[in-house]
Amino acid sequence: MKRFHSAHARGFTLIEVMVTVAIIGILAGVALPQYKDYVTRSRLADAVSGLSTMRAQMERYYQDNRTYANTGSFVSPCKSGSDATRRFGDFLISCIGKLNADEFTLEAKGSGAVDGFTYTINQQEVRATKAIPQKWGSACSSKWITKKGDSC
Repeated sequence: MKRFHSAHARGFTLIEVMVTVAIIGILAGVALPQYKDYVTRSRLADAVSGLSTMRAQMERYYQDNRTYANTGSFVSPCKSGSDATRRFGDFLISCIGKLNADEFTLEAKGSGAVDGFTYTINQQEVRATKAIPQKWGSACSSKWITKKGDSC
């Protein structure tokens, strides 16, 4: 009769492989959505940066011209240039609503990976989240929602 020694038994059993695959699947199932949210959150910084930059340009324009609107041959920063000069990452910054001597509202509208996100700021620095994907939360008229689950 032959005896089998443990030195000859090599490799993994099917159960060990299946348990390992299941553990990896569970970890991936938890980590992937968290990673996607992290990447989206990092792209939202482009909206904040773009709105802050454009607001500063509007204030400089106002100091020079005493109006936010176009005057003579001077064109307001949010109405000048091509879309490329007003694009910050996946966000396009533009003026919406009234643009006159005393008022402006800037809007950052997302596209691509941040489609569905829309932020605004006005001359009084009132920040608002006009649109946001439902899984991230809801709109807010008093601040920018840049973190999943954050509330107004």
